[in-house]
Amino acid sequence: MQKVREFHRQSIQDREAFWAHEAQRIHWETPFTQVLDYSRPPFARWFVGGKTNLCYNAVDRWLDTQGDQPALIWVSTEVDQEIVYTRADLSREVNAAAATLQELGVVQGDRVLIYLPMIPQAAFFMLACARLGAIHSVVFGGFAAHNLAQRIDDAQPRVIVSTDAGSRGGRPIAYKPLLDQAIAQSSHAPERVVLVNRGLAPMDLTAGRDLDYAPLRARHLDALVPVVWLESNEPSYILYTSGTTGNPKGVQRDVGGYAVALCASMEYIYGGKPGDVYFSSSDVGWVVGHSYVVYGPLLNGQATVMYEGTPVRPDAAILWRIIETYRVNALFSAPTAIRVLKKHDPALLHRHDLSSLDRIYLAGEPLDELTGQWLSEALGKPVIDNYWQTETGWPILSAQPGVEEVPTRFGSPSFPVYGYDARVIDEATGQDCGPNQKGVVAIEPPLPPGAMSTIWGNDERFVRTYFQSFPGRLCYSTSDWGLVDDDGYWYILGRTDDVINVAGHRLGTREIEESVNTHPAVAESAVVGVADQLKGQEAMAFAVLRNPAVLDESGARDRLEAEIKRVIEQRNGAVARPARILFVNSLPKTRSGKVLRRAIVALCEGRDPGDLTTIEDPGALDQIRDAL
Repeated sequence: MQKVREFHRQSIQDREAFWAHEAQRIHWETPFTQVLDYSRPPFARWFVGGKTNLCYNAVDRWLDTQGDQPALIWVSTEVDQEIVYTRADLSREVNAAAATLQELGVVQGDRVLIYLPMIPQAAFFMLACARLGAIHSVVFGGFAAHNLAQRIDDAQPRVIVSTDAGSRGGRPIAYKPLLDQAIAQSSHAPERVVLVNRGLAPMDLTAGRDLDYAPLRARHLDALVPVVWLESNEPSYILYTSGTTGNPKGVQRDVGGYAVALCASMEYIYGGKPGDVYFSSSDVGWVVGHSYVVYGPLLNGQATVMYEGTPVRPDAAILWRIIETYRVNALFSAPTAIRVLKKHDPALLHRHDLSSLDRIYLAGEPLDELTGQWLSEALGKPVIDNYWQTETGWPILSAQPGVEEVPTRFGSPSFPVYGYDARVIDEATGQDCGPNQKGVVAIEPPLPPGAMSTIWGNDERFVRTYFQSFPGRLCYSTSDWGLVDDDGYWYILGRTDDVINVAGHRLGTREIEESVNTHPAVAESAVVGVADQLKGQEAMAFAVLRNPAVLDESGARDRLEAEIKRVIEQRNGAVARPARILFVNSLPKTRSGKVLRRAIVALCEGRDPGDLTTIEDPGALDQIRDAL
């Protein structure tokens, strides 16, 4: 690891020289005069005085050399459509969208809220906003009216871009009624609503406010909208963090730092080069969809695959079929999707030619050791776990094959990425932890380029939320537990607010779940801490079996529960043994794949589970109730 460690050391000890060199990856209309301004900790300003534009760097810069090459590949198994947009096609669509927004009065600094599913127009309007210097706020299409209204109130968009409907599992999901309800609930009404009519659901247009995008697009298809050059630290977008309580936190991103960080990450972390094809299966409503569906690949001259669909429709080989068809070089997905595929016929993994695929990247939630090993061995491809957050915009921890090929370890997202002065800190003392000592994963500021610059409209909340967790120390807290082993490999052990305190012993849910998942009968699990009068908390586990039919045998349920408890005791000690292990067919999750642990805890403790607007399948919560 000598090369990658030296690369990281340079990025921390000589930040300005390191990032000045990386900044050469993008076009600067006006050169920056200062690499880093950190005169007001913890606020960092990168490439001060430099003027650039995300849309220009993602689209225009590549037109001369890649005009007829694929740029955006849209695959929808929901509506059975596939469209390949060349760089020239992409430029035409983005300019039409930008001209439409211009016609509606959108100027630099205005907000545009985008409430769309995984369709090309989502990317077109994101890039159109970037072209105009407008600030886009993409809201996940699955959010209900209340969540959407909160984001409208906070961002106060001049224009909203939406659609008649999305689709899930071949079933239309109407967006327009939710949007109308949200606007009615909001204290801020947009001036205009632009609607992409997919013909999936009827929709009523509000006179004087709602506009059909089709005629607007037709009118502006030959437009060429001038690029607005922005100072590097102007805001590029707002993205609200998922699972927030109270008022949502709008993560604010800059322009220049984000462009440089993403462009560098495409080479160093994801091994990409211009002309490659990159496939991230994320939704544009989440940070991965921003960084690695839209901006990252396009900034680096790569084609990007945008996928509307699930990993099992029409069958569990769909991801591999897309890789074969479009000669994908790197796949970025989520551990949840892979665990779903584990339940299906393993022969599907070998139906398609995956010779173009170099590596698979997984992130968004902890990757358990067994799932990573299963996928790597089944496909014969390296699987790289990378760890990051909405707030950071790109990975904090990851192997970096573009710097040096280093052995990875299943269950570990490897080690800190260049630019991140990552630490494991004792929450009580504020001191750095030693090897194999559990603490809070943190980043010594300044945060690197591409990370959040503040919370939209609330600098004070930015400091309070992220930089005041440790006594006597200004340091960014990820709110995740972690540790570093003797060889420098990092491990994420779960959220600090998901820690189970059993009789004074602090146990990460991830640690127990890893043990549950090692049992060959278990596909996945969720562990929560439930209030207990004697111990303070006790662990409760819910397991999804690979074959639920095994429970039909007499005494099988008790026998299996006892077996799994023994595994946990062997791996984690008796203190980690859950009070019960209950069996369900599915876990309640958000549409982005995160387990709704707080809702499970509430049911275990006989409380109302609260707001469930982001739940994927309400029936999964009923299974928890029945199991209890």
